[in-house]
Amino acid sequence: MAQEQPYKRRKVFIKPSYQFKFILKFCLILFAGGVISTASVLFFSRGTLTTSFVHGRLIVKTTASAILPTVLLTNAVTLVIVTIIAIVTVLYMSHKIAGPMFRFEKEMGRVKNGDLTVQITLRKKDQFVALSQSFNEMVANLKERALALESEILSAEKQITETSTGKDLVAELERIRLLIHKNFKL
Repeated sequence: MAQEQPYKRRKVFIKPSYQFKFILKFCLILFAGGVISTASVLFFSRGTLTTSFVHGRLIVKTTASAILPTVLLTNAVTLVIVTIIAIVTVLYMSHKIAGPMFRFEKEMGRVKNGDLTVQITLRKKDQFVALSQSFNEMVANLKERALALESEILSAEKQITETSTGKDLVAELERIRLLIHKNFKL
């Protein structure tokens, strides 16, 4: 028995506009955090003095002005590193959301056009796995009902044909059966 190959998505940017906006918003939150952090340090150090030696001279400055260059440099380096990590992480997370959304849109279009053979297969760690199972159950139920309807029509057609009456009814039942096949891929 052949082992089923796991589904692998080939594209990282599945819904680029959605993923880009998601990443941009996350990076803006990180930037705002850096600004708030810097402002907090400077605010809480106000009213204090710091001494330092520069070229053998003792210099007294406000703590905020003494530490500002170091705080800005530290926050800038941290922001760049954390932003790179965040972009990769958010891209990975958004990929697990955007991929399934793309699959749902594509397969719903097929069902809309009458294809009741659709099955959505997502990766185990993707979001919406439970939703895909419900979707698959819904499509299977629709297919089962359509096949039951077709079976009833064929049974009625056989019964009428055996009694050699109602040829117009047989033609009408055949027309309905063809209509089912035209509207549903069973």
